[in-house]
Amino acid sequence: MTSLKKPRYAYRDRPLSRALEPFAYFAPFLAAIAVFTLYPVINVVLMSFKEGYQMLTGRFDQVGVANYAYVLNDRYFMNALQNTAIYVAVVVPLSTVLSILIANLLNRRVKGMALFQTAYFMPMVTSVTAAGLAWKFMFSRDFGVINQILSWFGVGKINWLQAPEWSLWALIIYGVWSILPFTIILMLSGLQNIDETYYTAARVDGAKSGRIFMRITVPMLAPTIGLVLTINTISTSKVFNEIFPLFNGRPGPSYNLYTVVYYIYDQFYVKWKLGRAAAAAMILFVIIFAITMLQQIIQRKWSH
Repeated sequence: MTSLKKPRYAYRDRPLSRALEPFAYFAPFLAAIAVFTLYPVINVVLMSFKEGYQMLTGRFDQVGVANYAYVLNDRYFMNALQNTAIYVAVVVPLSTVLSILIANLLNRRVKGMALFQTAYFMPMVTSVTAAGLAWKFMFSRDFGVINQILSWFGVGKINWLQAPEWSLWALIIYGVWSILPFTIILMLSGLQNIDETYYTAARVDGAKSGRIFMRITVPMLAPTIGLVLTINTISTSKVFNEIFPLFNGRPGPSYNLYTVVYYIYDQFYVKWKLGRAAAAAMILFVIIFAITMLQQIIQRKWSH
């Protein structure tokens, strides 16, 4: 009786082929990462040290730190750092606190909650430009709904978008609103992962709602809060899109609202100073990296 032999595949019998087989599946992904991520990063680092760099010809005068020296002594970049720092310092904590409170309300099973969830998450699926134009009309001095509401409390009309002293706060208000949906989603997922047993035990012991919130909800949300702070710090440090619809593409009413990313855009696309733009981008990267590492250290100490 003829025995059936199991077919042999030569490439599977070779140890080297078996070892390299997984890399064949990862090759397209690794190639895309190398071309679209790794190469641009390396190119920006090198470009930041090329003085007088010209993109079309690839020529440059010499290699040095003149681009960094110019950027760090440019008053517009200093103004951009200041505005970005204020924006991050206000938007991140305020949006985190609001998202915790709103997510705690959305986590309750009450009638009509689906409508409120849709309303809170609407900014996440709305175009930044369209939303910015809507906020531009809301900030209008004479016809804006914000000034109408403030007038109920005896506050005079505020020229949000034309007065330099109010333009940054208009950007902050819009920034908090635009970042809330994603932050609420993260907080809501963190709340839903808290074991209900803790709340039941606290209620049995007679704990009040406020005490339960501060002693159970907030501590159990600590990992999520740390994640939110890290993500939002990185996101708000790159504030750029929000400026265009509010101020017609200009950095504020009197060019007082430069942010770091807008400064990079101005140097790169408007003035064609690619080396300076790359140097500003590297400075922003170092600052964000340092803040992120500091947040990670604080979070580890907090959790322990």
